Amino acid sequence: MYSSVFGGITLDPALMVIPLDDHMVHRGHGVFDTAMLFNGYLYDLDAHLDRFLASASKAKISSPFTSRTLRNILIQLAAASKCRTGSLRYWLSAGPGDFSLSPKRCSQPTFYAIVISQTFSQHNEGVSIITSTVPIKSPLFATMKSVNYLPNVHSKMEAEERGAFASIWVDEKGCIAEGPNANVAFISKEKELTLPSPERILFGCTVKRLIVLANKLVERGLLRSVVVRDVTVEEAKDSAEMMFVSSLLPILPIIEWDNQPIGDGMVGEITRAISALFWEDIASGPSTRRIRIPYKNL
Repeated sequence: MYSSVFGGITLDPALMVIPLDDHMVHRGHGVFDTAMLFNGYLYDLDAHLDRFLASASKAKISSPFTSRTLRNILIQLAAASKCRTGSLRYWLSAGPGDFSLSPKRCSQPTFYAIVISQTFSQHNEGVSIITSTVPIKSPLFATMKSVNYLPNVHSKMEAEERGAFASIWVDEKGCIAEGPNANVAFISKEKELTLPSPERILFGCTVKRLIVLANKLVERGLLRSVVVRDVTVEEAKDSAEMMFVSSLLPILPIIEWDNQPIGDGMVGEITRAISALFWEDIASGPSTRRIRIPYKNL
């Protein structure tokens, strides 16, 4: 773990703590992000850092470090952990203070990061989802990746209570928003890849990369087009294929929604092709997307 409270990296679990008076702990005034660590490389870290700092700006938290310094800290942390495959999670908080609602008495913004060892694999089986009844977040809070995740937690719990993997939020206009911790994408019967408009969702780094990779399938003739627009529930449920898109998945097929099959109820050809492109990008993609961790330099 790295903590700017003590200004360094620790390998001792007993020291991996956050002060109780940190504004992120008792008021939820903090933002976070995550990057995948795969086979000794950090995937798409720069894109995640850009989003991280954009979220911090919306949350009115000033970073104590430049983007370059944050990047160096995270690379050094990954190296110190000796973990080769897992997730790198990091937070920026308004900082420790006096338990007040206002952050005026917080000493200074704080940065925390941790490496979590875990395994990843391509998802070849589909999951079922439901339409969430939990109220959707307002655009201001939906478009920043803050630690205020209670609506997301309730949405996930609601799905699990009904025997589903997760849920989907629908906005007041009857258009698709997102899942509790993932974007969604649809393949129409006309082979158009459609992504919901980004105005009131957290339009993820992974879904932006999806647009780039999916255009390779357009060039091959497997997809007709890739579009970002409003998608109604009726249109979405009439899709041939559907998937969750998120940094640690990165593609998870969805085969059932509200007890009704999506398409033929099987994982589709295009979903599999998109997933294969992602795993190729993660495992051996361009150096602009993959940062090699200097384990031997410690």
